[in-house]
Amino acid sequence: MSEKILADRYRLVEQIGMGGMAIVYRAVDLRTGHSVAVKVLRPEFNQDAEFVGRFQREAEAASKMTHHNIVNLLDVGMDGENRYLVMEYVQGKTLKELIQEKGRLNPQAAAQVAIRILSALQHAHQNGIIHRDIKPQNILVNADGHVKVADFGIARMADSSTLTRGDSVMGSVHYFSPEQASGQAADARSDIYSCGVVLYEMLTGRVPFDGDSPVAVAMQHLHAKPAPIESIAPDVPQAISHVCMMAMEKNPKYRYQSAMEMASELRLALEGRTERMQPRLVETMPIPAPSPERRTVNTDTGSQARRIPPRRRYQVHPRRTALWTLLSLITAGLVFYGLYLGGGAIYERVVTSATVPDLVGSDVVTAQRLAARANLQVEVIEVNHPTVAAGTVILQAPEMDTTLKKGDTVVITVSKGPSAQQVPAITGSTTANAIPVLQAAGLTLAVVEKVVSDQPVDTILTQTPDAGSTCASGDIVQVTVSGGSAYVPNLVGKTLQEARELLSSAGLTLNTQIQSVDSAEASQHGMVALQSPVAGAQVIEGTAVTLSVYRVASLVHTAQVDIALPESEASIRLRVTLVDDSGVENEVYAATLAPDSPRNTTVAIESTLTGNHVCRVYLDDSFAYQRTVTLE
Repeated sequence: MSEKILADRYRLVEQIGMGGMAIVYRAVDLRTGHSVAVKVLRPEFNQDAEFVGRFQREAEAASKMTHHNIVNLLDVGMDGENRYLVMEYVQGKTLKELIQEKGRLNPQAAAQVAIRILSALQHAHQNGIIHRDIKPQNILVNADGHVKVADFGIARMADSSTLTRGDSVMGSVHYFSPEQASGQAADARSDIYSCGVVLYEMLTGRVPFDGDSPVAVAMQHLHAKPAPIESIAPDVPQAISHVCMMAMEKNPKYRYQSAMEMASELRLALEGRTERMQPRLVETMPIPAPSPERRTVNTDTGSQARRIPPRRRYQVHPRRTALWTLLSLITAGLVFYGLYLGGGAIYERVVTSATVPDLVGSDVVTAQRLAARANLQVEVIEVNHPTVAAGTVILQAPEMDTTLKKGDTVVITVSKGPSAQQVPAITGSTTANAIPVLQAAGLTLAVVEKVVSDQPVDTILTQTPDAGSTCASGDIVQVTVSGGSAYVPNLVGKTLQEARELLSSAGLTLNTQIQSVDSAEASQHGMVALQSPVAGAQVIEGTAVTLSVYRVASLVHTAQVDIALPESEASIRLRVTLVDDSGVENEVYAATLAPDSPRNTTVAIESTLTGNHVCRVYLDDSFAYQRTVTLE
């Protein structure tokens, strides 16, 4: 597709990446002349509901976020059968490439990179989005060192029932969390675990767990401990190692509970304020070394020596001699009896004991052979598991390295694979009614796409798999739903107020971010110059229409607005609106401010309005305060 022009706007220049789902090109935006990254769904997946759904979810997730450490979404659309996302172009390398080039990163630099990844994750989590595939390949490092998190292709909304096929294990096996490895739902703490693995790799130059198969690596995430960082990279400060290992705790409740919390700990580690850092709850306190034996100084000679009391002489009584002889005989008898018991225990330990081998991750035949070699019996319990292949050991009791008697029994739990379910018919019902029906069958609903339809809004039009077919328990049913139908009116040449009324009548909304088109004609000032979608287009109900309005510089009025920002470890989305004479709010300023931005700042706003008007300030889309400003 090189040199192809998408949507009459994006000229594809060169291919810069390829994944299992999409191809990424560097392109030029013909309207602005800027380089952008265009992600195009691979043609063979255009009719595959699963991949279309993932592509749609990436667009949805990216549209909810604007952050200086996240690759920002610029546009989304279709050109014929080609689905595409347009994102900012980051010129640089992936973090994986940097690690491979350098072997490992300087500990302070690694901590700073991790802080920026965590800043992006905090923003995503605050917007209800779990990334679920944090890995160095998805971290872009700009030529100036700026860090960007990319690829929300398997992200999901934390407050939604929408999942992807194989939801629990999608992601890269070397970086995903124990709960993902065991088929449980991922939450924000899963991203923190993955960030800990990335930090471990930056510090040591290698991943904490590796193996011959994905299952073997997944089982290590569940049961094995990573090699101590100091054993691989002795120069890494203990405080940074502490943060990394706490982020990789097996149990989510022992990890950091938010990305902001982990970033704060890394800052404390870098600043040397270790006394304020949290202890790891699963660590045991070190045993203090015994005090050195006290010595006294012989003041007569000046040399060190123990004070030895003078030897005393005792006179032995004949009766005591007989008593001591009897006690000696009893003591000797006890010693010989103890040796007999100890010898028996040693014999029992060496000759009749067995050590339980590691069976988790093996196939059932191999597990039985290893147990037999250790002179142990095996009892097999089979259970359905949504992600682990049939015949694979997923649990064992007792654990490896436990000492048993030869002939004792080890209980192993073996996966039977996912259980089968019959898909109920949900076409024609609403998603609200379909969700409990699917949940009763152990299935999950995934809305792939909303389309233009004459059916009522939210009516399910198609489903995959079809009703009556068989699928695994825990699987998903992907649906296409009606978004209703509306026609975009012709707004060119209208005032904003007229455009707003026409859109409301048509069941559509106005995008509050209005573009400006410079003009020298005073009669055009404030009139709609361009609109998207174009007039006559059939769209789903509630679609936001974007307008460009003519602007005559001499007729524009300005004002300065003082902004007070709260203290925050995360970026803040700032919006400023003006209330016109009819009581309608119009957005006049929008920006995302980094955590290190000044807490008190001034922004310039422009409007066609003049005189005194109410100005409202919104922080992260929540109303903060309002004041009156004078536009001159």
